[in-house]
Amino acid sequence: MANGILVVDKPSGWTSMDVCAKLKGLFQERRVGHAGTLDPMATGVLPVFLGRATRAVEFAAESEKEYIAALRLGVITDTQDITGSVLETRPVAAGREELEAVLERFRGEIAQVPPMYSAVKIGGRKLYELARKGTEVERPSRRVTIRALEVLEEADVRRDAPCGFEPEPDTWFLRVACSKGTYVRTLCHEIGQALGCGGTLSALRRTRAAGFGLEGAVTLEQVRAAGDPAALLLPVDAYFARYPALTVPDAALSRAKNGNPFPCAAADGDWRVYGPDGAFLLLGRCRGGQMKTIKSFFEV
Repeated sequence: MANGILVVDKPSGWTSMDVCAKLKGLFQERRVGHAGTLDPMATGVLPVFLGRATRAVEFAAESEKEYIAALRLGVITDTQDITGSVLETRPVAAGREELEAVLERFRGEIAQVPPMYSAVKIGGRKLYELARKGTEVERPSRRVTIRALEVLEEADVRRDAPCGFEPEPDTWFLRVACSKGTYVRTLCHEIGQALGCGGTLSALRRTRAAGFGLEGAVTLEQVRAAGDPAALLLPVDAYFARYPALTVPDAALSRAKNGNPFPCAAADGDWRVYGPDGAFLLLGRCRGGQMKTIKSFFEV
């Protein structure tokens, strides 16, 4: 039975759920979930949780993300990326100096309106379903945070995005570090608007999600070729490595496994809790000498 985290380098043309479906077959495990949806055109880091590890998806999905984005100026599409229909083309007069000056407007907390081609629901209907019928509806803006937004040199892009990011006229490469719920294609669209020439996302590669980076990612081809795919899995507690560890004494093990508070001599805060045999049991919160379970991860 597969239990753990697989950091996949998602290929272009696959949905995030396509990747999960493929891994269900390769690992013979029905419990598979991912943290942070990537559009089919996008590549890069997709953390996939298998077996009991799927209980950690809710924590990982809230994490910040980092991307390399290709912004093509002078082009406006209905999807805000290069996969859509071109609505308008405009001449581009802006250079690097003008682009970098505009980027300052988009750093920090900003309001962003979800694009019509998205899975956001309005009135119980997904926006992309309405968009495909030619219907556009008013969407409330959302607050998102852009932690970093900078123009990248071509050498930096080549290191982390070896394909799909070919130099083209009026195309700039950006590093974007952002909060959950940020639409990078909308960001590109709005930067183009601010420059007066329009813009669209022409390529996207996620370089970090849920604390995992490209350096630990594997391709689906590598998973297929592995003699023992389970050997590629990270233990679920790898995601919680930022929390200190605590071992439950035998006397408290039963209470911990039953979800009951148990005495602990640890400082107040969140802890990775292990059994006497070293098995990861749960993420817990200690307050006033009592540990309560936030989420359990042991096999019943």
